[in-house]
Amino acid sequence: FFLPLSLSLSLSLSLSLSNDFLQCLAVKFQSTTHPIMEAIYTPQNTSFHQVLLAHTKNRRYTMLDTPKPLAIVAAKHERHVQATVICAKQHGLQIRIRSGGHDYEGLSYVSDVAFVILDMFNLRSIDVNVTEGRVWVQSGATIGELYYEIGKKSRVHGFAAGSCPSVGIGGHFSGGGYGPLLRKYGLTVDNVEDARLVNVNGEILDRKSMGEDLFWAIRGGGGASFGVILSWKIKLLPVPAKVTVFQVERMLEQGAKDVVHRWQYVAPKLPEDLFIRTAIKTKNGSQEGTKTAVAIFTCQFLGQADKLLYLMNESFLELGLQQKDCFEMSWEESMVFLAGCPVGTPLEVLLSRPKFPVIFFKSKSDYVKKPIPKHGWKSLWKNLIKIDHLLVQLNPYGGRMSEISESGTPFPHRAGNLFSVQYFISWKEEEIETIKRNIHMSRKLYKSMAPYVSQNPREALQNYRDLDIGANHPSSLTLFLYVSCHSVCITGGYGSNWFGILLK
Repeated sequence: FFLPLSLSLSLSLSLSLSNDFLQCLAVKFQSTTHPIMEAIYTPQNTSFHQVLLAHTKNRRYTMLDTPKPLAIVAAKHERHVQATVICAKQHGLQIRIRSGGHDYEGLSYVSDVAFVILDMFNLRSIDVNVTEGRVWVQSGATIGELYYEIGKKSRVHGFAAGSCPSVGIGGHFSGGGYGPLLRKYGLTVDNVEDARLVNVNGEILDRKSMGEDLFWAIRGGGGASFGVILSWKIKLLPVPAKVTVFQVERMLEQGAKDVVHRWQYVAPKLPEDLFIRTAIKTKNGSQEGTKTAVAIFTCQFLGQADKLLYLMNESFLELGLQQKDCFEMSWEESMVFLAGCPVGTPLEVLLSRPKFPVIFFKSKSDYVKKPIPKHGWKSLWKNLIKIDHLLVQLNPYGGRMSEISESGTPFPHRAGNLFSVQYFISWKEEEIETIKRNIHMSRKLYKSMAPYVSQNPREALQNYRDLDIGANHPSSLTLFLYVSCHSVCITGGYGSNWFGILLK
């Protein structure tokens, strides 16, 4: 008797909150110029689930028992953002702010209390001014769209953001996003000059009116902890008209373990124009039913192929790079290549946006401050063979990242780090036991790497946020409390937010 009654009361309360929220929007913020009701989707709309899933990247958060928002406000104008903040605050609703939806733990579109999603995907304008050397980009744009628009205006400019084109600008920037230019120019937030933000009172602030403390905090502290970031002003960064890329695979049988072991000594000390990422994953063996592993070395060099070959022969001969492995192209074309597309793929692929989530996944991250000994790599490779669809990605630091103070922004991972690690397990089966098994394997792998990574605290990348931290690994919580002291923020992320906390 009590369970149906409880569900009935809960549903009644949700409907009441939803109606009050929508009424607030309709009465106080309706406009003939920018009608907000056209931007609102509720569960009663036939397109509600389509909009919800279109910017949901992890299928773990599409299950029937996943909490759903009372409404989605797909803002089409800045006033819609202001209205959502004011009405949510007035009626006690939490806001989840979403840009690209790559949030690994779904926190930009899932909550355990009554909530609405403020989806920024319609606010995606990009104004590139080559003469002034700057870009104004709205939070709902993607990294790929930003690169595409820069490429239309200049062949000798780029920006230091990520290599996945469909990641949203809002969460990527505010969490301190990185990419292949990090050794040359640092992070996204190291190249931000201004921002426009809606605060808890619905006011629009820029750098001058928000003050330097708040401007400092949103650049790596998780922007949605402090308000809704509408747009960013960023610096155009000079790049050569031609850059060089390569992708070289080395199988386990080809000495991949030794090459990766050598990579960790070389990659962080190479010239800052040279970025070599390593990915390790499983692969079917030569005999049916067997598995092996492969290391994939992917490079972006801000220079021509002949100089790259010279540098590699001088510093990283173990890789065995050859002329035929190298391709010269524009910087924008190189970002298509680093996104996993074949050489010659049209730049328009940067504009692609997924329509629905394809895979389930669980991700964790680490920082490495001392070279991992050979027995550590042996342990990783051994575990790798046991786990299906595991990708371990290693991104080198050094260069510009070692020159910026850890307190320069809320992003503290600077000097002293050799490389970052991401452990990414994906699967397509939706059975509960499969989900539990893969999450268990992820945690087991993470635990096995503890002796070889940062300690006291064990650090993690904010944009790869992992809800296990603090819950199952208390020692790791120290890092996030450190960030909290600087930015009043526990976590942030891709399209992320803890903004609902401020609304209450």
